[in-house]
Amino acid sequence: MCETETKKKFNAIDGETLMDMNLPRTKFVIKGILPQGLAIIAGAPKIGKSWLMLDWCVKIAKGENIWNFKTTKGTTLYLCLEDNDNRIQDRLLTITDEVTSDVYFVTDCCSLSDGLEEQIRNFVNEHSDTVLIVIDTLQKVRQNTKDISYASDYKEIETIKKIADELQIAILLVHHMRKQDDRDPLNKLSGTNGIAGCADTIFTLDRSKRSQNSATLICTGRDIEYREFELNFNKDDCVWNLIADSSENPDMLMPDEMNLLIEMMKEIENFNGSNAEFVDEYNSRTGKNMTARLLKRMMNKWSYELEENGVYFESFRDKNVRGLKIRYEFVGDDGDVKYDENTRSLIYRFYRFYRRKAVVSPSLPICLLYTSDAADE
Repeated sequence: MCETETKKKFNAIDGETLMDMNLPRTKFVIKGILPQGLAIIAGAPKIGKSWLMLDWCVKIAKGENIWNFKTTKGTTLYLCLEDNDNRIQDRLLTITDEVTSDVYFVTDCCSLSDGLEEQIRNFVNEHSDTVLIVIDTLQKVRQNTKDISYASDYKEIETIKKIADELQIAILLVHHMRKQDDRDPLNKLSGTNGIAGCADTIFTLDRSKRSQNSATLICTGRDIEYREFELNFNKDDCVWNLIADSSENPDMLMPDEMNLLIEMMKEIENFNGSNAEFVDEYNSRTGKNMTARLLKRMMNKWSYELEENGVYFESFRDKNVRGLKIRYEFVGDDGDVKYDENTRSLIYRFYRFYRRKAVVSPSLPICLLYTSDAADE
């Protein structure tokens, strides 16, 4: 006699009932910027991510505003897994005159495969007012595996997200960015898209060419609006100060026309001709209907941002014809990498070959092998 199988059903809820439910609102650790859940901040090595995280942990524990944003006061835990007590002490003495006992530091912990979940739960049980845990860096707590697939990355990050959701806190992972240039902040994270896909909130800290100590913090996520912060690093107290906020100044956000220009230049690499010829090329590739005068005006306005994305141009006049020389150069981590013509040509050929045919993870180190086959690609 066969046993009747239990029917598997969805735990569904109808729209009318859902609309009338009194559900708790999303809670923010930093109002409008950092909600509860899993967040990731990525940036190039040595750009100043750890200084920013230290400042956040200290100010949130003291209930102080971060820039002009209110914080939810509570215990914070900073896992400084690349530092020691001496370095942490030196940094604390640099950024503040007073540190509360509600901010805690750890320089060594278990990995995700051998006890980190339990350590986090035990800490929160002992400190019930915990609001934020920073793990610096993600790589230090990852499992030792050769599987670098999307599924593997997602499953690993999902483990941390479930802890954050269960404990109703924010867990912020410090991560690195890949050297490959990309306008989309989600594509800049080292590893597969499984890492970004699982996170609730993503921050990227990118160097700016406007001044030596400036950077752009891009914020995006499920519970926050897209926004960009222009920051300046004060070398005296090693604190990132807010210079501008795109939500207050929408003109900070580069328009779609300029993003399309960047993508176009990645394809054609170089152009040397009249303004009329260039706008025809631009319109045919983008589907826009721009005039040469308007396009050039926008390029002049956003020249800093174009250069930060590897697009450089100069104007010229030849026999009463206005012309344009424009090129695309790969932007490395420091934002200042430039190559001679032969090297640039080889890199772009390899880059195109890599994008089409490589099967290794983009997060792995890449060696440029100068062979006749590679050059031909």
